[in-house]
Amino acid sequence: MKDEISVNGARAHNLKNIDLNIPKNKLVVITGISGSGKSSLAFDTIYAEGQRRYIETFSAYARQFIGGLERPDVDKIDGLSPVIAIEQKTTSKNPRSTVGTITEIYDYLRLLYSRIADAYSYNSQEKMVSYNDDEIVNLILSSFLEKKITVLSPVVKSRKGHYRELFLTIRKQGFVKVRIDGVVQDLVSNMKLDRYKIHDIEIVIDRLIVKKDKSSVKRLKESILTAMYHGDQSLVVIDEESKKNKYFSRNLVCPTSGISYAKPEPNSFSFNSPKGMCQRCNGLGTVNKINLNSVIPDNNASIHSGGIIPIGSYKNNWIFKQLLTISNRYNFDLKDPIKKIPKSAIEIILNGGNETFSVESKTLGLTRKYEIDFEGILTFIENQFNENHSSRIKRWAKGFMENQICSICNGSRLNKESMNFYINKKSISNLCDMDILDLKKWFSKLQPKLDDRRKIIASEIIKELNKRLDFLLNVGLDYLSLNRPSRSLSGGESQRIRLATQIGSQLVGVLYILDEPSIGLHQRDNSKLIESLKGLRDIGNSIIVVEHDKEIMENADYIIDIGPKAGKNGGEIIFQGTYKEMIKKNTLTAQFLNGKKEIEVPIKRRNKATKSLKLLGCSGNNLKGIDVEFPLGVVIGITGVSGSGKSTLINETLYPILNNYFFNGVKEPKPYKKISGIENIDKVIEINQTPIGRTPRSNPATYTGVYSDIRSLFTLTPESLIRGYKPGRFSFNVVGGRCETCQGAGLRKIEMNFLPDVYINCDTCNGKRFNRETLEIRYKGKSISDVLNMTINEGCKFFENFPKILRKLKTIKDVGLGYITLGQQSTTLSGGEAQRIKLASELSKKDTGNTLYILDEPTTGLHFDDIKVLLQMINKLADKGNSIIIIEHNMDVIKTVDHIIEVGKGGGRNGGEIIFNGSPEELIKNSKSPTAKYLKKELTSN
Repeated sequence: MKDEISVNGARAHNLKNIDLNIPKNKLVVITGISGSGKSSLAFDTIYAEGQRRYIETFSAYARQFIGGLERPDVDKIDGLSPVIAIEQKTTSKNPRSTVGTITEIYDYLRLLYSRIADAYSYNSQEKMVSYNDDEIVNLILSSFLEKKITVLSPVVKSRKGHYRELFLTIRKQGFVKVRIDGVVQDLVSNMKLDRYKIHDIEIVIDRLIVKKDKSSVKRLKESILTAMYHGDQSLVVIDEESKKNKYFSRNLVCPTSGISYAKPEPNSFSFNSPKGMCQRCNGLGTVNKINLNSVIPDNNASIHSGGIIPIGSYKNNWIFKQLLTISNRYNFDLKDPIKKIPKSAIEIILNGGNETFSVESKTLGLTRKYEIDFEGILTFIENQFNENHSSRIKRWAKGFMENQICSICNGSRLNKESMNFYINKKSISNLCDMDILDLKKWFSKLQPKLDDRRKIIASEIIKELNKRLDFLLNVGLDYLSLNRPSRSLSGGESQRIRLATQIGSQLVGVLYILDEPSIGLHQRDNSKLIESLKGLRDIGNSIIVVEHDKEIMENADYIIDIGPKAGKNGGEIIFQGTYKEMIKKNTLTAQFLNGKKEIEVPIKRRNKATKSLKLLGCSGNNLKGIDVEFPLGVVIGITGVSGSGKSTLINETLYPILNNYFFNGVKEPKPYKKISGIENIDKVIEINQTPIGRTPRSNPATYTGVYSDIRSLFTLTPESLIRGYKPGRFSFNVVGGRCETCQGAGLRKIEMNFLPDVYINCDTCNGKRFNRETLEIRYKGKSISDVLNMTINEGCKFFENFPKILRKLKTIKDVGLGYITLGQQSTTLSGGEAQRIKLASELSKKDTGNTLYILDEPTTGLHFDDIKVLLQMINKLADKGNSIIIIEHNMDVIKTVDHIIEVGKGGGRNGGEIIFNGSPEELIKNSKSPTAKYLKKELTSN
């Protein structure tokens, strides 16, 4: 078998018919400027061919659903092993997916709890007991010898209902008495109970005196079997003299209260199974509850003028007629401010009510009867969300709701029975709340505390758990907890979790392709990641990493540099070899590695402003009630190890407070005591890595708003004026000008039941999005489809005489994205590219010089040269007087900021404190800081 992967004639996207050989069983880094073609080579060529070969192994029946999956644009690939891609965008958005489920650790925990956990009663906190039939007979004989007892079979436990059908069934089975709520009664025809009250019902199976003779014991055994059969493996024995109850069960039963649990199995601890999930939140841990502030945002407004948002301003309809009736009853006017309406009236308006009342007219001498029969606005919204099948109406209802932790399970997702199984005084939920480091310590101390029987049962399970926990620790994820939702993970975190899972699978002879696994990782933990990648290589796998990180390149066995520029000016192999060979070369990447080029430390940092924002008492997640002062008019770097609390402080506390203040946002900020200094800024803008759109319809032109201007320009062409075309004609989202086969998407989606959806070019328009008539309209010889296929650089030249269009395109070019096309699908943009488009969109607007910008790891996916361009744009904003907060690990950014706030010292519970607040020069003197030594290296080398 060949010891290298040979690629011949790769032409995907901007690759220029390249040939290369990649050594196998090595750690190979593919680097190059953003947009040069790294992902096109790694994912769209090598991985795509591996995936295609895998699909070729499917049966003809399975392949018929994947008929449109094309070969990658490459002549030949030899020596290809089975390929596994670990990308940034693969995190599940399913709310049921957690760190525990995707690493399989939770599956092992469920197995462990189902086999060795002790059950306790949620009522009396006593340890639950279970018996076999012989034990029950012996216990009854020893406890009730020569006593008169009644054997009961429990059929209803603490439930509402009239139970008419149940009584009828019991009579048909030949039983004559039942005990209802502690009172024994004869079964009579048409017997039923108060359906709104909670009841306990037991069938009277037998009454006997307990004796040890053969016939008495036989009768007792038969009674026990009958009671067990009807009572779901449980029975109750009453001592007729003392009237005390004793409970017995083949399942688990509380000896005092008689509560019974089913025998545990792994599904009993699954929040995805009806056996284990909390019934209130269906195993999600959160429920959608109506946020009253979004229903009535302003108490000073009146109902008549639209103060209650869901119903709008006054209309002559049924709702307002009911509100008029309520106003007559409670003596207020619909034009009164809402704050002056009586509380009892507001209660009926919001939650509904049913009432009849009379009003006497003194002038006419008549009495008129009115009836209030009102569902309530909040009830109506909830019903629309829960019961309406229209996704549009569900979205409307959800706009008035917010996600809150479930009050029944407190976010644990499990039912109360599952929550009351304990190992060494910890429930499965307690373990999921621990961070990985604490969980590892807990398991290391567990085995000595188990008895011999449980040690034998648990040893293999604990061994597997420890192995998986070690892998997570090795990739720097010690601060995560198992119940952390996977959709809240960053791209780098989700990649490292999948990497840990792959290391755990111990596969050999596999080609792994990773997309920037160092994202979101502090320099301190980089070495752990590198060792994990080397470990995966050393057991016999090939690793290809698309990466810009200098330390990973230093440790690579082989480096491939793609360039020389981005987009159409890239797509060539400009270097391949070892790191030592590379630093002797003169490629753009090599120049930054060997010091010929560098991101310079500013000669003078901006002076600390007199104005600031002060945020006091932040205690969300792991923050320890911290006070933070943010100086304004400067660039602030927020740093600290992964999981220290940076995102909690900025994205989940500061930003929601400011967004709610300036833009009436509804996201609840994490707990804090006080904020001051908001008057020193006039707005806040968050630029994060969330996609600019989730479908192929969304693109940079539509997101930045430049497409509206381009459409207006096309309507002014002579041909367009003759035909009477309006801007909507050139929209791929509106019927008329678009191709109706693909509805303007340019692509057809093939849904795959067991694989990700596949997009292929539309057969009718061949990916051009528009119909023939629309494409006939040309400006400077280009159709609207041709314009969407232009790069930003080409667009700047093409529209140079239109300042409005040029300004927006030039800003995208200035943030280093001149190589992307105007109509590039948002789904193909990396997180870093999406973030820079958002930045460009904001930069193209006229700023006030008093804005606070928040950027979350803007260097994701950026080459050294791109970071240099990005920093120039950020400094332009700061020079105008704006304030910029950057959450970042990249030392090239941290060394250039004016002010640093470091959160730490560790991750998870060891973080959440401000360990430094000052200039970069002061930070390198701080012995407590994990960042100091890495920053010192950068500052002294400059």
